[in-house]
Amino acid sequence: MEQKKNKELILNNINSFLQTDLGKKIINRLMKDGKKIKAEKILSDVIILLSKIQAEDPIKILKNAIQRVQPLVEVRTIRVRGANYQVPVPVPVKRKTSLSIKWIIESARKKKTGPMKVRLQEEFLLAYQRQGESIKKKIAVHKLASANRAYTHFRWF
Repeated sequence: MEQKKNKELILNNINSFLQTDLGKKIINRLMKDGKKIKAEKILSDVIILLSKIQAEDPIKILKNAIQRVQPLVEVRTIRVRGANYQVPVPVPVKRKTSLSIKWIIESARKKKTGPMKVRLQEEFLLAYQRQGESIKKKIAVHKLASANRAYTHFRWF
């Protein structure tokens, strides 16, 4: 009886998360060829898998994983007097979230072992533990921005 209540609570929690802005962003990023229901199913399966593996709230794990992958700065290419410079610029809040979701899903798609729900769940867990491909991508972007610090005076846009 108690197990049934826990399952209902998790399902209600999943449905409410899928209706939030963050849930919709993840679903739209996961979606291929307009198959939104399939993307929703994958995300809900990921949340269920996370609840089975971790004792913590799976939605909290998702949010923390996305937050830990968010880049602080990125580089933009600017052309000045015939030369191209990569100028580090701060990333707006919406773009931070979009980039982190994009990187997590891309790194899950790169793996070719098992179904997408398992790969995505593993990638969210790795990002939550500050490991994995998406965190490496964030570090690479930060290193590139740090290497091009000298060109910040070209930032007039």
